Amino acid sequence: MGEGWQCERKPWALGTDTGSVLSKGEDSEEDEDTEYFDAMEDSTAFITVISEAKEDRKTECGTTGPADWTPADDVLDGASLTPKGPPRVKRRARIPDKPNYSLNLWSIMKNCIGRELSKIPMPVNFNEPLSMLQRLTEDLEYHYLLDKAALCTCSVEQMCLVAAFSVSSYSTTVHRIAKPFNPMLGETFELDRLEDMGLRSLCEQVSHHPPSAAHHVFSKNGWSLWQEITISSKFRGKYLSIMPLGAIHLEFQASGNHYVWRKSTSTVHNIIVGKLWIDQSGDIEIVNYKTKDRCQLKFLPYSYFSKEVARKVTGVVSDGQGKAHYVLSGSWDEQMEYAKVTHSSPSSPRTDGKHKTVYQTLPAKPLWRKYPLPENAENMYYFSELALTLNEHEEGVAPTDSRLRPDQRLMEKGQWDEANTEKQRLEEKQRLSRRRRAEACARGCSMEDEKETEAHTPLWFERRLDPLTGETACMYKGGYWEAKEKQDWHMCPNIF
Repeated sequence: MGEGWQCERKPWALGTDTGSVLSKGEDSEEDEDTEYFDAMEDSTAFITVISEAKEDRKTECGTTGPADWTPADDVLDGASLTPKGPPRVKRRARIPDKPNYSLNLWSIMKNCIGRELSKIPMPVNFNEPLSMLQRLTEDLEYHYLLDKAALCTCSVEQMCLVAAFSVSSYSTTVHRIAKPFNPMLGETFELDRLEDMGLRSLCEQVSHHPPSAAHHVFSKNGWSLWQEITISSKFRGKYLSIMPLGAIHLEFQASGNHYVWRKSTSTVHNIIVGKLWIDQSGDIEIVNYKTKDRCQLKFLPYSYFSKEVARKVTGVVSDGQGKAHYVLSGSWDEQMEYAKVTHSSPSSPRTDGKHKTVYQTLPAKPLWRKYPLPENAENMYYFSELALTLNEHEEGVAPTDSRLRPDQRLMEKGQWDEANTEKQRLEEKQRLSRRRRAEACARGCSMEDEKETEAHTPLWFERRLDPLTGETACMYKGGYWEAKEKQDWHMCPNIF
């Protein structure tokens, strides 16, 4: 499970020049399952034409236009992205360099074609020293976009920032081709950063097969986010597909605006030959269920035959009546821009009878830009500044917290042989716990009770029907932060 894989063979190590990874000199052939990578003619669903900026323009929200809403001036100003004054807690800025271990990836992967990878034991040599719960928490790296969105009084402008936030979560994956640790059932991870980030985040592994994690975030800046993500991953021979399933919810307290979207598909290419590289593809629709505003985002898959730049993302923000207000463009690994739509019309029909929408827009302005990576990042798994702090030891966390996982800690220290031994012990302990639950149920359960007992009961989340999506999902039921305040963890299972 995870958003990427990495083998320690040197020819597969990604350098800082990502363009070389996607160069046309590389072997980019895929099998019949990926023909869509070559069908790029209709990849962009619209055409934009830039018009001259006008003074004193008005938006449909009844306020002055984007001239008064200027992310370029404040959101992207480096001074505004850092906490005011030194934080009371000094966070670490590096971890031990990654050892130069070698491993034959194909010797393990050749027996995995078409299988669900979360069920196959893997050595830590394929991992990075973070759990999937910590990787999920990394989605909050650009939380300031949501802090800015909470101040928006215009819903379509707010949607632009929400869309930029949804894209920003992929920016950490471009070099991160190692897989995170599969969390143990009942494993948790907290990010208690009210002081400097203004938020508290809690993740819990609520299912092992299929692997599923529940996540809840509270921000004192006026928003809450929650999701349950199930990871499905299949090895297809030349490439690996990672499909995150589940809805992401975001609600702003002041306006009641409630956004829902889902993640795109990640693909890791060149599993057998060449340099590993990761791509994102697919369409994402973000819906504001209160106003019916929508944003259609398209992640363009890389193609050998395409003239488009790699990792391109395009999007259109429309109101509840379907009228387009903003065009978004950029790349999921670097930056996004927004442009105000002044006029839209269909293009002339092509020979196949299809149309593209032509949007006349004002000049684009920056909306989001990726932070630079820390010095020496290439030797530290390409971790961002936030990622470097996630596995830092912290007092007072639950005994189920990912920071306390021994195999992951040993791997971070560079003791990979010991980490592999510890990983096997933890996995066997988890299998034994599952057998004991099944045996206890078999001694006195009906068929219905057996199914209920076999299913793990989360500690901090509970299954509820989502009235918006009609799906059943794990949502935070409360109690974790109160338990932390009291340092009362008697209810936590012994999973490590």
